[in-house]
Amino acid sequence: MRADARRNYERLLDEARRAFAEHGVDASLDKIAQRAGVASGTLYRHFPTRLDLVEAVLAGQITELGDLGRGLLDAADPFDALRTWLRATIIHGVTYRGLAAAMMNSAIRSDLVSGLHAQLFEVGAALLDRAWQAGAIVAVDEADVLKMAGGIAWAAQDDPAQADRLLALLMNGLAARRP
Repeated sequence: MRADARRNYERLLDEARRAFAEHGVDASLDKIAQRAGVASGTLYRHFPTRLDLVEAVLAGQITELGDLGRGLLDAADPFDALRTWLRATIIHGVTYRGLAAAMMNSAIRSDLVSGLHAQLFEVGAALLDRAWQAGAIVAVDEADVLKMAGGIAWAAQDDPAQADRLLALLMNGLAARRP
């Protein structure tokens, strides 16, 4: 990709992230192009459909969450590392509501996004296992905890403070009780 095309691509992704966070996945594509400083045709050359743009934004966000989780696997406090990653995952779900649903409800299932979700699950499972091995949490089913995180994001849709309160309840339930 030429340097100017790459810049346009990145600007479109940045503006799409903002627009989807503010207005959901139904945000105006023309306004995204306008805010990125490019013509609508440029947007459609990079992202022929809305779903292509949603996929690209979602893939970037999932990659960032995976990188964060992998970085936290070496943190000194496994309980705090788990909480940090779960909070980032929940805030992602609150902020980008509709992105994952748009992908899951689409007729076209992206191998890229499916693979990234699998990696994200692996990172979450590794953080949970590390916290359990350290005696910081009780034994749990990873899928249950990750579904609870998704449920918190759904329940707290426009209220990050509520998301934090619900996460605190989850972490309290996970915490190992010491005699």
